[in-house]
Amino acid sequence: MSESFKYIVRLFGQDVDGTMKVPYALAMVKGIGYNTARAIVRQLGIDKDRRLGELSDSELKKIEEALSDKTIKGLPTWMLNRRKDYESGLDLHLVTSELIFYARNDIEREKKIKSWRGVRHSLGLKVRGQRTRTTGRTGTTVGVKRAKAAQPAGGGQAQSSQSSQAKK
Repeated sequence: MSESFKYIVRLFGQDVDGTMKVPYALAMVKGIGYNTARAIVRQLGIDKDRRLGELSDSELKKIEEALSDKTIKGLPTWMLNRRKDYESGLDLHLVTSELIFYARNDIEREKKIKSWRGVRHSLGLKVRGQRTRTTGRTGTTVGVKRAKAAQPAGGGQAQSSQSSQAKK
């Protein structure tokens, strides 16, 4: 490994291991799988067998710019993770926090218009047609809290003496 090798590379706001090969390292970023990473690397003309730490700053910048504009040129539409966006109608590929933000907005929109999926989400039930009679019961109940005893400090003894007198 050369002196310019970086063992930890900052990519999309997170630290990625620089010893990994480029497609595997890109797959560590939320929203990018291995196949998408290979397609991006091929599209940008970067050798897939190189380590992430060997890439120059300009190559890393090229990768970040390709994914930050949300539309990756040259990738087939079926490979993108947000096809026909609700607001813009464009085919997008989202990464990191944008992916979470858009998914949360979609769920909130469905709850607001009270679609079937939105109602299921709001009730905390399964959304995609799974059975609910027996499966998926864990994590739905709320534990029972024990009520506090509101007795004075000497109250327990007074009651026991009264009950013993009643027995006589």
